Amino acid sequence: MNKITMLLGSAALLGLVSCNKSEFDGFEKAENGLHYQFFTQDEAGVKATEGDGVSIKIIYALKKSPTDSVLFDSRMNSEDGTGTVRYILPKSSFAGSLEDALKMMAKNDSAAFIISADSFFLKTNKMEALPPFAKPGDKLLITVKMVDVKLKKELEENQKKQEAEIAALEAAEKPKMAAYLAGNNITTLPTASGIVFIETQKGKGAAHPTATDEVTVHYTGMLLDGTKFDSSVDRGEPAKFPLNQVIPGWTEAIQLMTKGSKAKIIIPSNLGYGPRGAGAQIPPFSTLIFEVELIDFKAGAAPQMPQ
Repeated sequence: MNKITMLLGSAALLGLVSCNKSEFDGFEKAENGLHYQFFTQDEAGVKATEGDGVSIKIIYALKKSPTDSVLFDSRMNSEDGTGTVRYILPKSSFAGSLEDALKMMAKNDSAAFIISADSFFLKTNKMEALPPFAKPGDKLLITVKMVDVKLKKELEENQKKQEAEIAALEAAEKPKMAAYLAGNNITTLPTASGIVFIETQKGKGAAHPTATDEVTVHYTGMLLDGTKFDSSVDRGEPAKFPLNQVIPGWTEAIQLMTKGSKAKIIIPSNLGYGPRGAGAQIPPFSTLIFEVELIDFKAGAAPQMPQ
């Protein structure tokens, strides 16, 4: 079961909070059937609404006696290791849903909620049948810490800003590459695909690796401004990898080398990491420069046939 999908649902904003007493000790019951108990609450704080971005720490468990059975704990499952899950708050999947619960909360609030387990699985997660550990009438106990709320308008403004920044990076790539080539007196013509391959040391023999070979190389990778982002030389250990499992610019360029040769390779972003970049070190639409030595190569492992 997809862990993030388990959190996705939707919500109708609670029009008012009922003072009805819940059958669960310590809880109140809202008019939509949601049972709630706040541990910390900023009653004047801005509540999350549909379309807002929420950052939450969450644990949900199947409410059973004598102990509850934990099904998900974001502290053990978050993608960035912070224990925080982030998503855009959609519409409510049913009255008294998880999304309805989140819409009662402002930043820094913490609370527990009891909701229908079968509705959660069948309506929120759109499962065709209940999982084997749940049955109609079961309840989920959900504990939530609202880490942050980003209003829909703020998210849209941030999205527009990011799109403008990426568009500017895309427009600037070719002029920056042209300026780099001119500034370094590089007159080597690019290949048909667009890489610039400059051999700086002749190799031995005439054999070239193929796209399916495993190569052993030393390399240093830099951006056009000279920022180094990776280097096997600095690590003191050559890198080994199948040539068909790297960026396209590498797959093409290394096949132009022979054993023992060295080259400077300039790779435009469409043959590198493209509009996404790579982590914090390689921005979107970055032309990459590699200084490479082909130490050795050999035939790669035969592809495994499906059983």
